[in-house]
Amino acid sequence: MKNKIKKILFYLLITIIPVIISGCLYANKIVNGELLQQKNAAKWTGTIHQKQWDSFMNKTVTSLNVLSISIETNKDSMKNIEKLLRKVVNEEPAYGGLYLLDSSGETITGSTDTYDHISIKMNHASYIQEAIRTKDIVISDQQEILNNGQKVIGLAKPVIKDNNQSDFILVAYLRIDYLLNIMKIITPKENIAIVNANDEIVLSMNSYISSKDDSISLPIDRLPWQIKVGIQDINTKKIMEKTLVFIIFCLVCSHLLYLLLQFYLFKKRLQIEKKQNEIQKLELVGNLAASSAHEIRNPLTGIKGLIQLLSEKYKSEEDQLYFSIIQTEITRINEIVSQFLFLGKPTALKKQNINLQQIIHELKPLIVSEGNLNNVECRFTIPEKNIPIVCTADQMKQVILNTTKNAFEAMTGGGILTFTIFEHAGKVTISIKDSGVGIPPSQLKKLFQPFYTSKDTGTGLGLIVCKRIIQSFHGEIYITSKENIGTKVEIVLPIAAS
Repeated sequence: MKNKIKKILFYLLITIIPVIISGCLYANKIVNGELLQQKNAAKWTGTIHQKQWDSFMNKTVTSLNVLSISIETNKDSMKNIEKLLRKVVNEEPAYGGLYLLDSSGETITGSTDTYDHISIKMNHASYIQEAIRTKDIVISDQQEILNNGQKVIGLAKPVIKDNNQSDFILVAYLRIDYLLNIMKIITPKENIAIVNANDEIVLSMNSYISSKDDSISLPIDRLPWQIKVGIQDINTKKIMEKTLVFIIFCLVCSHLLYLLLQFYLFKKRLQIEKKQNEIQKLELVGNLAASSAHEIRNPLTGIKGLIQLLSEKYKSEEDQLYFSIIQTEITRINEIVSQFLFLGKPTALKKQNINLQQIIHELKPLIVSEGNLNNVECRFTIPEKNIPIVCTADQMKQVILNTTKNAFEAMTGGGILTFTIFEHAGKVTISIKDSGVGIPPSQLKKLFQPFYTSKDTGTGLGLIVCKRIIQSFHGEIYITSKENIGTKVEIVLPIAAS
């Protein structure tokens, strides 16, 4: 039950939970991106209308300035001023009307015949009062409706004398429908509003925009107004579709990752089981060796003695050949039994501080002699100073001789054996390198497996014994090889305290 729960939790941790988190993060990223895109689009729209309004207001102010100069020039002839106002209104479609007021706010003349019915009093138009007070152009912050039902925005311009006094007030009505038409031509689908300094809507286009709506605001030149452009709603359906596609992709990837992890864990379990099987094999061999090695050796000793006596009795050449073969095979059996004994009790012998150079100097004649028999040149690089290691001398010799023997067997046509000793970081490395046929990568991985051998007469225990001996000395053994180039065995041991 616990294993089942662990498997479910592992599956959720690798597949479902990361996908949910990734999906939420991705959706959030898309939403933020869409919002930023809509804000940038609204800002771009607002900038266009801002420039259009700035251009329109500059044009209007220039037109009124010119018109006020003409009025000052013709102030004695109201007929000429009326004609001038009518002409300007007829030629400029933005104007809903032009009127000339005296300093008390009464209409003197205008662009239409019905101007005397239009109420333009100082107490009804605060922007006119502001224009008189500041002697500057002032625009109304509210819509006005003329008698003909037309919606307009009023704009007052004082007509200034040379002595900086104003006799007249020029009032221009800007048609709201004309202004909205211009805005719709530029961006027909956008939600736009023009608001005054009190954040009250002066005019709006398409959907109504309140101050609470999500929008961007840009100021208008010469006016205490702002253009507000509504930020479009994000496309929820599009975001959901993109998120769904991303989640499906993540699910596929997470399940592939889950399968890869399952495969990796399966292989790892196989390796652990394989290693455990190897350990069990060695334990089995050790137990078998511990219980039967002496029983095997005792009769072998008797057989060897009897064969020795028989060889002294029967002197013929043929009999001596047979006795020699029997003795060789008995010696081989003894060696195998010794290897089994070591596998059973690898720490039976007492370790002590021994000078590594002493061991090598004792083995050197044997190695050189064996090299000469195999047409192999032996090269030694050994430091002169003492290198103490904690080991058993006989077992250390067994490892080196076994390793050099393998090297000689790999150089069937002769070659070079390089034997090097060097120190590094409190450890000593014994490097034994040959120039033989090398070992294929497929075999290199199996060298330390019990009973694996590439030789016809091998037991597959030699390297296992060497590795266990070195590990009992708290060291490690490494083998690297390249085919047709050679093999290098490195034995790394800790240097003993002096």
